[in-house]
Amino acid sequence: MVFFGMQKLKRMAIALTIASSFGVLTSEVAHAQQNVHAVIVAKADRKPAPHFDLVAADGKTVQVSNYRGKVVLLNFWATKCGGCILEIPSFMELQQTYGKNGFTAVGISADIPYEGLKSPDEAWGLVRPFMASHKLNYPILMGDDKVVDAYGFPSYPATYLIDRSGKIAATYVGVVSKDDVEANIKILLAEH
Repeated sequence: MVFFGMQKLKRMAIALTIASSFGVLTSEVAHAQQNVHAVIVAKADRKPAPHFDLVAADGKTVQVSNYRGKVVLLNFWATKCGGCILEIPSFMELQQTYGKNGFTAVGISADIPYEGLKSPDEAWGLVRPFMASHKLNYPILMGDDKVVDAYGFPSYPATYLIDRSGKIAATYVGVVSKDDVEANIKILLAEH
């Protein structure tokens, strides 16, 4: 799967280094398309969310079916993906606002394929400190090539809204528009 050209990756790495030293994110770091909108797919046309068995930060194995009955914001992200980091505060706000109403955000760390890491332990070494420092209020699962391939998105970040029956209702590739994703969550929460 090709994500970005080598020159783009080099510019992103340089921008990330500079941004890290100043504690800011530049537009190059957050290069992904921003303010992405999505249209809710008609119920009859929705496809089931691909199955996964992934390990959570607490060591338990989680399947997509564990979330059946809830509206799920499933976000593929990585700790060194600038666009991914930009949208995390929005997801935390959505979790805070709608978490008691049949909604959950779920992050799937793509640090293994994104960073070319060799093992989940190596990836958790990046992800757990990130979770703690950003005080994430929703579950994080460790992704791998298999789940990334199953969902088949072209670049990071990628976010899927999954309805209560486990079907993909909307897809965002790039940094989501918080207002748009929130409006779509409300629509899905109101569905019977």
